[in-house]
Amino acid sequence: MKKIGVLGGTFNPIHNGHIMLSQYCKEKAELDEIILIPSFTPPHKTSSCLADSEHRLNMCRLACEGLEGYTVSDIEIKRKGKSYTYQTLELLKENRPDDRLYFIMGADMFLTLDKWRNPVSIFRSAVMTAIPRNKSDYSDLFKYYESVIKPMGAEALILPDPVMQVSSTFIRKNIHNFDILKTLIDKNVYEYIVKNKLYRM
Repeated sequence: MKKIGVLGGTFNPIHNGHIMLSQYCKEKAELDEIILIPSFTPPHKTSSCLADSEHRLNMCRLACEGLEGYTVSDIEIKRKGKSYTYQTLELLKENRPDDRLYFIMGADMFLTLDKWRNPVSIFRSAVMTAIPRNKSDYSDLFKYYESVIKPMGAEALILPDPVMQVSSTFIRKNIHNFDILKTLIDKNVYEYIVKNKLYRM
């Protein structure tokens, strides 16, 4: 049985915060693999700045080059339309029945899980893996788990330390200046953005 971390998102664009978050989870949870899943149309977001799904998929692949144990899945892009987490996790579980899935998310997402579409299916499919925004978040995450989603059947791994916070919005707004972004985004991803004239405001 392999332990597989699943990190979904818009990745508009993917940045070093996403990679650091996944690497932290990979190390602390002793995961064998990380799967990045860019969404086709996020059910909770609408943005005029949303890059085409194929561009976001390509940027994820560039960001993962040279990282051991990383793969990028087009499972949601192939489905098209809005993708809900429970659908994606059910399909991953169906394709990898002997593996254990760890669904990776930040504190804000974790604290709303009971309101997601079909949360019980999500909890059946994967271990909820949460990363706090700051040191004081841990107790709030644990209380929410114990009082709200554990009774719904969830299993959770709440990691102790925050990781670097990076905003995709900040990157898009400063895309003209690599000196500002060079510690926040992979150079190959930045060059792809420039070449394809993405996020020009």
